[in-house]
Amino acid sequence: MKAILFDRFGGTEVLREADIEVPQPGPGQIRVRVKASGLNALDGKIRSGMLEAVYPTTFPAVPGGELAGVVDALGEDVTDVRVGDEVLGWSDTGSYAEYALATVVAPKPAGLDWQQAVALPVAGATAERVLNLLGVTAGETVLMHGAAGAVGTLAVQLATARGARVIGTAGPANQDYLTSLGATATLYGEGLVERVRALAPDGVDAVFDLAGKGALEDSIALRGGTERIVTIADFGAHQLGITFSSSPGERSAAGLAALAQDAATGKVVTTVTAYPLAEAATAQQVSDAGHVRGKLVLTLD
Repeated sequence: MKAILFDRFGGTEVLREADIEVPQPGPGQIRVRVKASGLNALDGKIRSGMLEAVYPTTFPAVPGGELAGVVDALGEDVTDVRVGDEVLGWSDTGSYAEYALATVVAPKPAGLDWQQAVALPVAGATAERVLNLLGVTAGETVLMHGAAGAVGTLAVQLATARGARVIGTAGPANQDYLTSLGATATLYGEGLVERVRALAPDGVDAVFDLAGKGALEDSIALRGGTERIVTIADFGAHQLGITFSSSPGERSAAGLAALAQDAATGKVVTTVTAYPLAEAATAQQVSDAGHVRGKLVLTLD
């Protein structure tokens, strides 16, 4: 099968297309003919070697942690999925490939296309995890730094669905986008504290940092301390006494199925930019540079 792999750490130049063996499902696993693969910032960090202590890599490695596609084969003891089912979920093997193995998947609703489906597993679980860590409830105001990306797109909507108000930061090009998601949009950068205080005179109740670009000091100023601030992007958080959440969240088939239904009916919206599998290096370059609106995905077929 065709796959994208890398056999040394480095920039996107280490990614290459190759023919490798089709993986065989073990007990409890399914094999999926991949239609779309989700691309996450984590993929580039693993490729560079910066997260080797957390995510050890065995070369050659195929990137990718989420997929959407058609069930192709079943391992032993799999009873809730059938060959031919259309699914989305988390990949056990790299998903930048024509076939990948998976253990936790949800049915793909008929009204949800492959690209929209693959935007949900990692981003949805991460957003839900951090909102739970922060204890976000109705009537509260949540500040989200870098809210226009894949996780932010869903986090804004999930927080507002809880009855919270979201103030989301982004660059000039994404102000209208955040507003369309239900957030109160404002620019990041110099003067942020004053802008947020003008928008929320009574203060913000929680802060979700998705940007990782020097926003934590402003967050502490706005919260009056480090309580109820969580980052998924700033690796220096511990030096400030702030929680860094490295987990992508619980792999819940039931939770993903519910989110997929909401996406299929338009209750939750996603935004994707797609690249063919062969252009994975270009897509990771875009991801590495940041400022991505919504989700980057790789398509097959």
